[in-house]
Amino acid sequence: MYSEKVMDHFEHPRNVGEIENASGVGTVGNAKCGDIMRIYLDIDENGIIRDVKFKTFGCGAAVATSSMATELVKGKSVREAMEVTNKAVMEALDGLPPVKVHCSLLAEEAIHAALWDYAQKNGISIEGLEKPKSDIHEGEEEAEEEY
Repeated sequence: MYSEKVMDHFEHPRNVGEIENASGVGTVGNAKCGDIMRIYLDIDENGIIRDVKFKTFGCGAAVATSSMATELVKGKSVREAMEVTNKAVMEALDGLPPVKVHCSLLAEEAIHAALWDYAQKNGISIEGLEKPKSDIHEGEEEAEEEY
C-alpha cells in the first residue's frame, strides 16, 4: 500500500522534463527491476541548484521517488544536495513498501550521478562524492533490511 504522498507524486509528478545544456546529468538504472532514472541539474555560479528535471522509466514508486528527490534538491547548494539520501526521500514520501526501497536508492544515486557529471565538467571535486555505479541493484538488499 502506498502513502497519499507517493500517490500524489506519481499522479502529479513535479519537475518532469529535460534541461537543455544542463550543468550535470545523471542516469542510473536497476537491471533487476528495469527502472531507469535520469536527473538534470542547472547549477549557478554559486553552486546552487536553480532548476532540476527528471525523466524516469519505471513503476509508480520510481516516478514518485524521482519527483520527490527533485523537490528536495531544488534551490539547495551542491553540498546540501549531497546530503539527500534514499531514507530522506522515503521519509518525505511517508514511506515505501520494502519491495520498493530500491526506487529511493535510484533517486539518491541519480542525484549523485548528476553531481558527478557537474563536477567532471567543471574540473572540481565534491567531498564524499564517488563515481556512480552503472547498475544500482548492487547493495540494495542491505538497504532494504536497514529500513
